[in-house]
Amino acid sequence: MPDQLVDLVQLDAADEKYLKDLACGRFFGCPAAPIVEAELRLRDAAPSIAYFSMEYGLAPSVYHEFKSANPISPLNISSGHEVFSNMQAMDYYHLLPVKKLLDLPIYSGGLGVLAGDSLKSAADAGLSLVALGILWHKGYFKQKFWFRAGGQVPEETAWDPHSYPGLVPLKPRVTLELSGRPLQLKLWKYYVYSSDFKRAVPLVLLDANVPENPEYFRELTDQLYRSTNGWIKLCQRAILGLGGVRAVEALGYAVGKYHLNEGHAALAFVEKARRADPEQLKSSFAYTCHTPVEAGHDRFDLQELTAVIGGEAAEIVKKYGRDERSPNVANLTLLAMSASGHANAVAKKHGEVTRLQFPRFREKIESITNGVHTHTWLSRPVRELLDKYRDRLGDWAADPALLKNVRQLAGDAAFRRDFWAAHLENKRALAKFLEFWYFDDKAFTLCWARRIAPYKRPGLLLQDPNRLVEIARRAGPLQIVIAGKAHPADVPASVHLDNMLEKITMLNGERKCLRIVFLENYDTYFAKQLVSGADVWLNNPLPPFEASGTSGMKAILNGVVQLSTLDGWVVEAADKGIGRIFGYVPPAGEIGSESDLKLAEDSRELYDNLEALAADYYALASGRTSPEDSPWLDMMINCLAESGFFNTQRMILEYRDRIWAA
Repeated sequence: MPDQLVDLVQLDAADEKYLKDLACGRFFGCPAAPIVEAELRLRDAAPSIAYFSMEYGLAPSVYHEFKSANPISPLNISSGHEVFSNMQAMDYYHLLPVKKLLDLPIYSGGLGVLAGDSLKSAADAGLSLVALGILWHKGYFKQKFWFRAGGQVPEETAWDPHSYPGLVPLKPRVTLELSGRPLQLKLWKYYVYSSDFKRAVPLVLLDANVPENPEYFRELTDQLYRSTNGWIKLCQRAILGLGGVRAVEALGYAVGKYHLNEGHAALAFVEKARRADPEQLKSSFAYTCHTPVEAGHDRFDLQELTAVIGGEAAEIVKKYGRDERSPNVANLTLLAMSASGHANAVAKKHGEVTRLQFPRFREKIESITNGVHTHTWLSRPVRELLDKYRDRLGDWAADPALLKNVRQLAGDAAFRRDFWAAHLENKRALAKFLEFWYFDDKAFTLCWARRIAPYKRPGLLLQDPNRLVEIARRAGPLQIVIAGKAHPADVPASVHLDNMLEKITMLNGERKCLRIVFLENYDTYFAKQLVSGADVWLNNPLPPFEASGTSGMKAILNGVVQLSTLDGWVVEAADKGIGRIFGYVPPAGEIGSESDLKLAEDSRELYDNLEALAADYYALASGRTSPEDSPWLDMMINCLAESGFFNTQRMILEYRDRIWAA
């Protein structure tokens, strides 16, 4: 087994330390047999799937953490997280009690976490799949707050790939020619296991930071979404697309379907089309679009693109990806749609919007609603609850769709009491986590956590701080947790973040009834805490610009009630009793404007609904209503039941049956 494992992984064993973690039938403490099986299947004549994504959020500190026989660099341990709150003294004297393995820093937010959850469910489903990505040496960025001056200070992420558990260097390398010079790409591999450790899929990461490359090439895989330099941005897309295809070939994998998770990897089609009939290739490509937001569609000057990838490749881009409004511009979204036999949006509503945006591809664009990986995001107390009632629910762990059967327990008084007790246990854990900020496990707790972007309207909750104080005084104490990063180059998003911090500071005098904390450097570890410990999950993007959104899906899996606008995935569950829906809805057939955020009118509706929810919560928490009779428990049960649909196991099987098998 050891020699076979080393050979199949294609490990570069020049550094013998890695051999310690590939011994005795184990791979970094996990069973090696699933890796052997996965590698043999990928080399089999039966075609496999190659899944390309610019980012992957794998949540290793909350799901299947690898163990290493070698020392782990302190750079790979995350600690010292600060908090910005309306309790200034607590911010100054205390840090969050966190010491954990650093998230593999190759993701920025929801798109990456969705990709990571997809790999886990592909492993759960036993699919033969290899994922392609990039090893980002400086990650996305590390967020620090400029205390009391307000604002976000981005810092580079420092970590050590050579001592990160589960990450191994490979012998094969690939070469590209960019801007007339050869670029050497080192390959790394990381395995994603199924929830039961019986199957696995490999993630292959491309790395330009090798001594053979000039310094300006070595920097290409430094930072994810470095958008201030157009040449670097274009080269990164070339590394993922062109280099990813060459990596698949160098590793000897038999791939029959190339799946592009967003347009970042669209140049993969160009690489294949150099040696095959482009029209015949289309059946081998599939594309998932994740955004209706204009800034989410990559565009590059064709002259610059030609200089980077060469004339032959550029001609293919011109034929299939020339921007419809600007003929001198390459549009990678159009290239991906033109080059793929299948294209899909990530929610039913997003499908409608995408067909409006790209009418030429209307007949091609399907809708496959996103999900989350059940076994990653389910809290321990709720898992134990579900196991207790497994004989009535079915084997939900093997088939998360069976969580829909929770509704059959809605009239069971014992189940309702047990569910409430599980939720209170999650709340106690969150209160303990935030104890230095006087969080109370009995107080009504609301959470907003996701990427900071203008269309997501991060400051809507703080639009009228006085109204928040009134709600807290009338209904009962209110606790608010906020988390998220604004891309350093996104000036409007940074302005929103600055305004939020300013308003939190203004509420320092109200901390007895209203406690607000903004967590620094939000990651998957914090997400697991919040999606289970909150009472209400707030989701307030401007419709219809949220393609799907998945944070709320993680929350409903733990019975957390939703307060949401009618956008993304919520449209498909709005009539299922999962919480309260509010705010602007665009007229049918219209997309509207990202710049008209409708903050005043929608914030008024938000506050009205928040106050009503707080009243329902406190009726239960105070004992005025019992769990058996509480409408709050009805909403929690409806949330958990709906999670039977909004999971990546259902999603990945839809991809398998509707796209990859086609």
